[in-house]
Amino acid sequence: MAQVQKSVFETLNAVNCNEHTEKKGLLTYLSWAWAWAEVKKRYPLATYTIYEDENGRPYFSDGRTCWVKTGVTIEGLEHIEYLPVMDAKNNSIPAERVTSFDMNKAIQRSLTKACARHGLGLYIYAGEDLPEGDAETPAEKPVAKAPAKKEEAPKVPEKPAPKTKISVAEDNDELIQKVAKWAAGDTNRVLRARDGYAWEGNALAKFFAIVAELQEKK
Repeated sequence: MAQVQKSVFETLNAVNCNEHTEKKGLLTYLSWAWAWAEVKKRYPLATYTIYEDENGRPYFSDGRTCWVKTGVTIEGLEHIEYLPVMDAKNNSIPAERVTSFDMNKAIQRSLTKACARHGLGLYIYAGEDLPEGDAETPAEKPVAKAPAKKEEAPKVPEKPAPKTKISVAEDNDELIQKVAKWAAGDTNRVLRARDGYAWEGNALAKFFAIVAELQEKK
């Protein structure tokens, strides 16, 4: 029987990035250099684009703040990422105070998030602890967390009972959206949703992508 070839997303989404992240405040950052190296190892023809405004500047501005736009193309598919130019506290920097260093940092972070849209490290932005399909990664150093409390299933129609797994087909966009909206912003809910449903095909990948987008908007 011929082996089914994994998609780009499935391949990159299975990569464990935990040893190449850095915690700053409440957020976790993935090394942009390592992320790009991992993409190129697997897809040598992958390219990235740093978009410029009409004046040839590698950023965009509304006169008050600035943002960058980057894209990563793998096997003909480009994922584009927009990212504000922010300070160490993740607040937008006023346009008149933005430096070339701030701009370069925003571009590299934006490229890393564009790689995540292809699957690499996407679980980080969804609040996960481990990537999908991680079977051969050495044990991670434990992170100090409060002991998990056993909770009853929330009184929402889309949450299954603890021992009942509802199948979620990859084309059931309505249910995937509902579960993602319920879980977004709460790491425990993301984990419970991941384990509480029987995800089929690319349904789980869609779930993670929607959660990531919703968290970015908050």
